Amino acid sequence: MQNRLTEAVVGIVGLGYVGLPLAEAFSHQFKVIGFDTNHSRVKELNLKHSNENLTIVDNPGQLKQADFIIITVPTPVTKSREPDLSYVTSAARIVSQNMKAGCTVILESTVYPGVTEEVVKPILEESGFRCGQDFKIAYSPERINPGDEEHTLDKIIKVVAGMNKETTELATELYGRTSPSTYNYKPLTDKSQ
Repeated sequence: MQNRLTEAVVGIVGLGYVGLPLAEAFSHQFKVIGFDTNHSRVKELNLKHSNENLTIVDNPGQLKQADFIIITVPTPVTKSREPDLSYVTSAARIVSQNMKAGCTVILESTVYPGVTEEVVKPILEESGFRCGQDFKIAYSPERINPGDEEHTLDKIIKVVAGMNKETTELATELYGRTSPSTYNYKPLTDKSQ
């Protein structure tokens, strides 16, 4: 596991108030590919940053380099107060078409229980890859609250849940590598919680 993370490439899908800080945090330890569908946003971000470990793109094909792909797209609420999963399903389709075998996909959008396995996993399997054989899935709820200076990315407790113990440990180590001295990651495993 240690060797796999040493050379790991992390892909972030969605560069909003969650994805961009996450991409920047991961870029201290890993090569990061930040992907967003908004061409003008990508252009603006590329003009503002000079981080050699962070590549910001609007070409989803570059996600094929990633060993981990983290989906951080919005989940707005509809007028009838239902979660709108259209951004999540769209992002999952982009990932499905552009992930490589052996990849671990982590959903970090705010969703209700079951979305990772019941909505995202079947879309990812449209790639022809099988979950558990060709790729792994995990979930880590987004915990960033814009404007909250007390609970910033480097101070929050992060919860991580994988499809099995191995995936949970791998995702926990990945998140923990961003800043082991300040990040408090707590793995959520099947039977311990």
